[in-house]
Amino acid sequence: MRRILALLALTIPFANAAANADEWRAPFITTPADVVERMLQMAETRADDLVIDLGSGDGRIVIAAAQQFGARGLGIELDGALVEKSRKNAELAQVSSRASFVQGDALTADISRATVITVYLLPALMAKLQSRFINQLAPGTRIVSHAFTMAGWAPDRSETVRITQRHPGQGNESRVHLWIVPANVRGVWRSPEMQVRIEQNYQSIDIEGASRATLSGHNIAWEIGGARFSARVDGDRMTGEMFVMGTSRPFALTR
Repeated sequence: MRRILALLALTIPFANAAANADEWRAPFITTPADVVERMLQMAETRADDLVIDLGSGDGRIVIAAAQQFGARGLGIELDGALVEKSRKNAELAQVSSRASFVQGDALTADISRATVITVYLLPALMAKLQSRFINQLAPGTRIVSHAFTMAGWAPDRSETVRITQRHPGQGNESRVHLWIVPANVRGVWRSPEMQVRIEQNYQSIDIEGASRATLSGHNIAWEIGGARFSARVDGDRMTGEMFVMGTSRPFALTR
């Protein structure tokens, strides 16, 4: 069995009374190989992805994404010594052309190009990142977290991962959570033939008159009476197909 070892840095805030300012420490927090592999699998990591690991430690999750899935990876790590170690590890793994590392703060670094985000941060830091995830990441971006969730934003999917090999500080299982960044669909959408009013709380949506409505990234679907609608959202335009009595026809709505 191919073994992947991931070593993530868990950033922990602490108060510096003398300076009256927050600083960040980045100690090593190891993650079991089973968890790392499953995180990348849950994200459906592909060769055309850019995986950004927030708090990347010595870089092994980024290296795993490059080695096992052919993806490009970027590790963002506060500790300069770990950044250098990550680069050396990428060279040894012969993936330095696809795995890069920068010294930076996960709370302020540019993450907008990511198609996959991996993260193992405490809830207080997840809370600080939550608005950035929504405002800066493109709809459809996958976020995978080891252990911790976000307040008010339920995961699209959660799994318990069984740990098959003994791992220091780790029990027999761990939780992994996946979010897919939703498109902004709140508002009233119109065409000459129809009007659709949508309320939204992250990926949870309510469509006036609909018996069922779902949103995943750019993709939205709902049912009203005997009609079923499936569409893609791009900004203020929605295009798709309406299915009624075994037949279909295209539709387009604007907001």
